[in-house]
Amino acid sequence: MNNWNQNLLKYLLLLVLIFCNVAFFSRSTFANQYNMNKENIVSLIEQARTAWITQDVDALIEMFTPDGEFIVPGQKWQGQARIREELTNFSHQYSNVKIDIRRIIIENNQASVEWYYEDIEKATGRRNQADDVIIIDFKDGRISRWREYFDTETPARNQ
Repeated sequence: MNNWNQNLLKYLLLLVLIFCNVAFFSRSTFANQYNMNKENIVSLIEQARTAWITQDVDALIEMFTPDGEFIVPGQKWQGQARIREELTNFSHQYSNVKIDIRRIIIENNQASVEWYYEDIEKATGRRNQADDVIIIDFKDGRISRWREYFDTETPARNQ
């Protein structure tokens, strides 16, 4: 092999090593830097459940990023101040919140939570029930987007 071919081979090997380093090692560093681990996500979801049950609006708001979104069918609230306003209104209108987490599915910085939910409407004494699925996006260890899809018909028929 002549000198030129040996140098070319060395450069190609060097490029392969650099590529492998960037592709594999940097990827895990990137993932660790920007992805929450599953234990942290489950813990945050359990804290949210507790805050809903105790109607601790301050605790719920602290879980959201400053520009976080909270979406329920027909309504969308953006930012901690707006979310606080709606959650405060909710806590004045409803009591006796019960939540049973049935399933949590986690991938990267997202989670799907299936839970059974019920509360009592203070003005009427009516008990509300729902099977609820929440899709949650996380950013910097907090909730950046909370979107609920709930079914109020099926739980009522099953009781």
